[in-house]
Amino acid sequence: MPPDPVAHPLPRLALIAAIVGTIALLFAWVAGWLSPARVSGASIADALQANTGKIFPGIRRAHAKGLCIAGEFASNGAGTALSRATLFAPNARTPVSGRFSLAGGNPGAPDGRTVFHAMALRFVLPGVEEWRMALDHTPIFVVSTPADFQAFLIAGTPDPVTKKPDPARMAAFLASHPEARRFIAYMKSAPLPSSFANGTYHSINAFRFTNAAGETRAVRWQFEPEDRFAALDKTTLDRLPHDALFDEYLARAKQGPVRWHLVVVLANPGDATDNATVEWGAGHRRIDVGTLTLTAAMPEQEGHCRDFVFDPLILPRGVTASDDPLLAGRSAAYAASFRRRAREAPHADPVSTHQGAAK
Repeated sequence: MPPDPVAHPLPRLALIAAIVGTIALLFAWVAGWLSPARVSGASIADALQANTGKIFPGIRRAHAKGLCIAGEFASNGAGTALSRATLFAPNARTPVSGRFSLAGGNPGAPDGRTVFHAMALRFVLPGVEEWRMALDHTPIFVVSTPADFQAFLIAGTPDPVTKKPDPARMAAFLASHPEARRFIAYMKSAPLPSSFANGTYHSINAFRFTNAAGETRAVRWQFEPEDRFAALDKTTLDRLPHDALFDEYLARAKQGPVRWHLVVVLANPGDATDNATVEWGAGHRRIDVGTLTLTAAMPEQEGHCRDFVFDPLILPRGVTASDDPLLAGRSAAYAASFRRRAREAPHADPVSTHQGAAK
């Protein structure tokens, strides 16, 4: 008897269904539908906005309060052993612009807060190259991935009714993120610079330098001030004048140039290049590669830094990103913030003379 062509169709249909189901599952995974929260530049910008509690049109979603700075970088030639970037060419003098800022999305926030002090820089190199940096005064970051940063922001978002974060939600986040607990403890104990002029500013993330011989090394870097460090009194922060840090730096800049030394820190074998919550401490080789001199400062609405994004992945030849996932997250979030503020009307209220437009 010939086989019945319609008999036993289930195995073949089951196979087809399994294939289709697998493809659908993979598609959902790639799309992020199976993740607790889809992470993108836009979603991080959303979390920053919610964490601030209010959208300030035309203003940066992070580091909103800032002032513009300008000057030049003078290379001493030592950096050529590490990277072929033209910034390090012997005796090269490179124009630089940028901004100082404080963490947070409110451009009218007071300066008396225990938050990041930040310096962002834009080096205009020969030809069409640029090098942009976004640095903080802390040597470490609160978390190691964009997803964890988004979750941290969400955990600290104020309740619409109480206008305060839910302590239980933040406690649950910190319970599963010991690196965030360490960072919060660091911020509570470490001294805050009394001026933008006397703080050390860190790249936080690792990068890779490649020299003319093709040798590549993992590095971080920091700008170390010539001005003597002094600390703010944390017990009286709430009595600090509203714009004290910004007004102090504008006055300091009138007294003469402000200088930092760019110090490159070379990774030791075994150092994590993909985890910005881990500090590269003592025992690392450090190379002073030149001097940053700032000669001008002005409120942001009068300056030249408002419409620039200080994306840490805008890099010259001789410098590449490491495997640190925060770099791509920062780049995407800055771009999303820029797109939003570019299509918004600037904030009309005089919330601060130092209001900024995303890092």
